[in-house]
Amino acid sequence: MLTIEKFEEAYSIVQKVVHPTTLIESEFFSSTCGNKVYLKPENMQLTGAYKIRGAYYKISTLSEEDRQKGLITASAGNHAQGVAYAARAYGVKAIIVMPTSTPLIKVNRTKAYGAEVVLYGEVYDEACNHALKLAEEHGYTFIHPFDDLDVATGQSTVAMEIIKDLPFVDTILVPVGGGGLATGVSTLAKMLNPHIKVIGVEPAGAACLKESFANNEVTTLPAVDTIADGTAVKTPGSKIFPYLMENLDDIITVEDSELIVAFLDMLENHKMLVENSGLLTVAALKHLEAKGEKVVSILSGGNMDVITFSSVVQHGLIARSRIFTVSILLPDKPGELQNVAGLIAEENGNIIKLEHNQFVTINRNSAVELVITIEAFGPEHKEQILAVLNDKGYRPIEKKPKAIF
Repeated sequence: MLTIEKFEEAYSIVQKVVHPTTLIESEFFSSTCGNKVYLKPENMQLTGAYKIRGAYYKISTLSEEDRQKGLITASAGNHAQGVAYAARAYGVKAIIVMPTSTPLIKVNRTKAYGAEVVLYGEVYDEACNHALKLAEEHGYTFIHPFDDLDVATGQSTVAMEIIKDLPFVDTILVPVGGGGLATGVSTLAKMLNPHIKVIGVEPAGAACLKESFANNEVTTLPAVDTIADGTAVKTPGSKIFPYLMENLDDIITVEDSELIVAFLDMLENHKMLVENSGLLTVAALKHLEAKGEKVVSILSGGNMDVITFSSVVQHGLIARSRIFTVSILLPDKPGELQNVAGLIAEENGNIIKLEHNQFVTINRNSAVELVITIEAFGPEHKEQILAVLNDKGYRPIEKKPKAIF
């Protein structure tokens, strides 16, 4: 069972390895949702995520015999690094099974902590089944990333710190994959103050807990599809499910498109790199019905590879109309390109990419295609540029932008 005594013990033990992640008050996000928003930056942890808490505490509860057998787990990356770090601290072997889709940065950092990495399966659930098979074959001690009461107890230390920093918190938003963090946070929060609302946030493409709540039993999704790889889980934990049912007040689902915009907002306003799963609670702020409350968003991790980073930034700029592409047909005459460029410059638009296609029609003297990718300040500025081009007879047609970097 999850008890206050266990939570206190975990808090004491976990302090040996965690970095302080003091709450950050966010004026920007507060202004967007009508609440007083605080960020819990677990992306700043030593391993880049909160997972070190549950992994370290779980391993501390094992007998020396079980540790020496070697530890094995399955993870999309953050729990992997937590187990690898804790195993190295205890001087024992660690084998980590990760989905083949795991970002390279998470694979490399897990190896850097001395763990052996096995890539298997498309999603976490397939990797987990393989890890259980290896544990049985070789006698390793399996450390479940979320469906384990000791792991959930370790994760509860996030809630302990939040309440120490902000005793009168009204709502805590917690990201949900399998449910370990949500179990620890919601259970301890309710023990300390039953009036605190704890809301789980899932990606819409992997909302296994919401589906399970609807069915009143643990339910497996047929598939998951989300850019929030750290929470791309088909089935929530069965051992922790009763605690989630009892202590979570609600579940919010967030679309991938909302995560992309949240990523850009976080980067520009707080200068913090937070992975897509860690941004679930930020994207959920606009879904809250309550106003005027003290709300904490847990930023669960910040492990993101450069390729994903560049892709999300690009899509965020497009979503905010700060990058857009238009196609214009114009006569193949000297000066036409200069005229178009001049009109855009006069409106303070910045041309960042240009393609001049003379072969769009057989009669190139009749028309050539000019495809221009333009940087703007936002939606209003974009519409202003388009209106000027229309007024001058160029009839711009919007196209989906190609990669800009």
